[in-house]
Amino acid sequence: MRKALFEGLVVDEYDRPVEVVYVGEDPCYVVDDNGFRRHIDAEIVDRQVLNAMKEMIAGHEDIISEQAAKMLGQDDPFSRASIAQQIKNMDKYFDKVLEIGFPEEQRAYMGMMGFRVRINVHGEVLEVEQPGMIADDDE
Repeated sequence: MRKALFEGLVVDEYDRPVEVVYVGEDPCYVVDDNGFRRHIDAEIVDRQVLNAMKEMIAGHEDIISEQAAKMLGQDDPFSRASIAQQIKNMDKYFDKVLEIGFPEEQRAYMGMMGFRVRINVHGEVLEVEQPGMIADDDE
């Protein structure tokens, strides 16, 4: 059964928490549209968020792989190159992540760090707030 990756981290346009319900085995984010409960397939929203995260990382693969290698205690050129390659090809892992989801503890940590996803009533991601992310030079 699929999971809603960002359960508890999604809000609507007015910063109201978005509920997760299951329609059969499919998770849906439920957005209140003036009393009408719109059910949006969680995978549609989650893929938009994963792609946005990938775009935030793009161009910073070397820095991220270097820091990840240090954190893993494997700070050598081969480990950094391997991590950088995995980051560049992260969209290949999206299906698996969507299937297994994030552990509850990880979502709670993301929430405590200020991670939020804002969507509209059509399930379009309006904003991904990811505090501590690397900013572009013009930001």
